[in-house]
Amino acid sequence: MKITDLPVDKAEGAILAHAVRAGRTLKKGTRLAAADIERLKAAAVETVVAAVLDDSDVHEDEAAHRLAEAIAGDGLDVEAPATGRSNLFAREAGLFKVDRARIDAINRVDPGITVATRPADRGAEAGRMVATVKIIPFAVPRDSLERAIAIASPESRPVLSVKPYRPLRVAVISTTLPTLKPSVIDKTLSVLAERLAPAGASIVADMRVAHETAAIADALRALKDQPDLVILFGASAITDIADVIPAGLTAAGGTVIHFGMPVDPGNLLLLGDLRGLPVVGAPGCARSPRENGFDFVLERLLAGDRVGPDDIIGMGVGGLLMDIVTRPAPRSGIAQVEDRHEPHVAALVLAAGRSSRMGASNKLLAEVDGEAMVRHAARAALGSKARSVTVVTGHMAEEVEAAVADFDVEVTHNPDFADGLSTSLKAGLMAVPEDAEAVVVLLGDMPRISSAMIDQLIGAYDPATGALIALPVHEGKRGNPVLWSRRFFDDLMGLEGDVGARHLIATNKDAVVEVELDDAITLDIDTPDALAAIGGRQRA
Repeated sequence: MKITDLPVDKAEGAILAHAVRAGRTLKKGTRLAAADIERLKAAAVETVVAAVLDDSDVHEDEAAHRLAEAIAGDGLDVEAPATGRSNLFAREAGLFKVDRARIDAINRVDPGITVATRPADRGAEAGRMVATVKIIPFAVPRDSLERAIAIASPESRPVLSVKPYRPLRVAVISTTLPTLKPSVIDKTLSVLAERLAPAGASIVADMRVAHETAAIADALRALKDQPDLVILFGASAITDIADVIPAGLTAAGGTVIHFGMPVDPGNLLLLGDLRGLPVVGAPGCARSPRENGFDFVLERLLAGDRVGPDDIIGMGVGGLLMDIVTRPAPRSGIAQVEDRHEPHVAALVLAAGRSSRMGASNKLLAEVDGEAMVRHAARAALGSKARSVTVVTGHMAEEVEAAVADFDVEVTHNPDFADGLSTSLKAGLMAVPEDAEAVVVLLGDMPRISSAMIDQLIGAYDPATGALIALPVHEGKRGNPVLWSRRFFDDLMGLEGDVGARHLIATNKDAVVEVELDDAITLDIDTPDALAAIGGRQRA
C-alpha cells in the first residue's frame, strides 16, 4: 500500500486518506467510486491524497472481519466491519473468557493489527460489546493477517468466548441487629435479585436470623431443597476470620476457603464451602447496586466456575474500582488526590432536531449576530480546551453541515433524529475519539455559550476527587452544556426517546460538581419570540 497524490481522473478505486469537500463531504477512508469522481470533478478538485492497494494488501474491513471471525468462540456474534473495525458481542449473558497469551501474540504480529477486549472473567449481558478488532491503516500485508489468524486457529479452546450463566437457586441468610432496619434487608434482596436476573437465577430462600454464631449455624443446617449457592449478608461487617459469620459457617460443618480480597470496594468478602455448596459472606458494599468485589466473585459462580484463593488474589490488578475516588481515605477524612493532568475532553454539538416550535424554518440556521445559530456553539467548542469537536446533524443535514463547512469539525449524521434527542446523543458518542476520557455535550440552539464557559467545565472535571460530571448552574438553576466522564457513556447510550440525562445526574449525585456560570446556560432558542429577543431572525 502506498499513499500518494493522485489526479482525480486516476483515483477511482483508491481510498481517500483525508476528507474532501465536494458538494458533500467525502470522508476519510472512502473508496472512490465513479460517482465520487464525477462529484470531485464538478467541485473543481484536481488531485486527492489517497491510498493505493496492491495484491499483497488486504483492505482494512476485510482484514478486521476475518480476524474477528477467527478469534470468536462460543457465545459471540461478529458485527459487519466498518472503517477497519469489527466488533464482537455477547450472544447471551455469561462470563467473558479470554486467552490472554494468544491476544498478546496477535497484537505483536503487526502494529496495524489490534485486538482490544473487556477484562477477562467478567460478566457480559446479552448484546454487550466485549471485544473489537481494529485495523489501523487502510490495509495490512496479507502475510501479517494470515499469521494473526493462524494464532487464533483451532486449539483446545477459543481465543474469546462467553460461558453462559446458569439459573442457580440462591439461598440468602441475613443477620439482624436492633440497629438494622428491616427495610435495609428488603432493599438488599431487591438489589441482589437484579444482579441475579441476567443469569435467570433466583432467590429461593430468605432467612433472617440474629447476628450470632449459633443462629447462623442453625440456619445453614436448616437449608432445605438444596440450593446451588448460599449468600450471607451480615448486619455487621466481617472483620476477622474468627468473626461471627465465619464462625457460624464452621460450626455448621463448613469451611472458610478465603477471607479478604484485593478489590476495593469489596475487601471484606468471605468465600466458603458447605458440603460442596459454595457460600459467600458478602461485603457491606454488596447492598449497593454499584460495581464492587462481590460482582467479581458472583459472576464466576453464576457461570459455574470454581473460585479459589488464587482466583481472588489475582483480582487485585484492576481491583481499584472507580467508585473509590469519591470516598475518603480510611480514618483521615481527606480525599486522596492523584496527580492532575490535562484531560482529553471531546465536544459534541447536537444539531439534529426538527425545530418544531420554530415553525417551518430550522432554528439552527436562523441568523444570530450575522451568522447561522449553529456556528456559535461550534465556534465556542473549537475555541475551548476540547481536543476535538463533532457536530451531529439530522433534520436538514446538508444545510447544517454546510453552515459549519469552514470549521475544523467532524460531522456525523443521525438518521434517526426524528426519534428524539437521545438518538443524536448516541450518534455523537459513537463518533467521539476512542482516547477521549470525557465529553462536553452542547446544544446547537444555545448561541451565548462561550469557550471560557466550556473551559470552566473542563477545569472542574477531576477523576481523582470523584468530579466526573461537571454541571453548570446559575442562581440555583441547572443548564447546559454538561461534561460527562466516559464512565457514563454506557448509561448515556441507554437513553431512549426525546429525553435528556437528568435522571442520571440525580442517581449519581456524588459524581456531580456544580459550576456557577452566567444565564447563558439556560438560554436556548426554541421559538420565534425567543429568537427575536436576542436580535436574531429566521432565514428566508
